[in-house]
Amino acid sequence: MTPLDKAIRRELQVGDDTYTLTIDPSGLKLVLKGRRKGLELQWTELVNGDAALAAALQASLAAK
Repeated sequence: MTPLDKAIRRELQVGDDTYTLTIDPSGLKLVLKGRRKGLELQWTELVNGDAALAAALQASLAAK
C-alpha cells in the first residue's frame, strides 16, 4: 500500500457543477471549483461515525 503523505487533488463533475476534491493525511475537502470554502471532513470524524453530524454543522454554518 502507498501511504498518503501529501495532498491529492482531483476534479469531479456533480450534475452541472464542477468540484475539486482534495484528499490529504488529515481528511478530505470538497469545494466548488474556483472557490476556497467547502465541506471538510476529518478522518477521525469519518471513523468515529461523526461524519454526518460534522457535514450538517458545516452546511448550517455556510448557510449563514
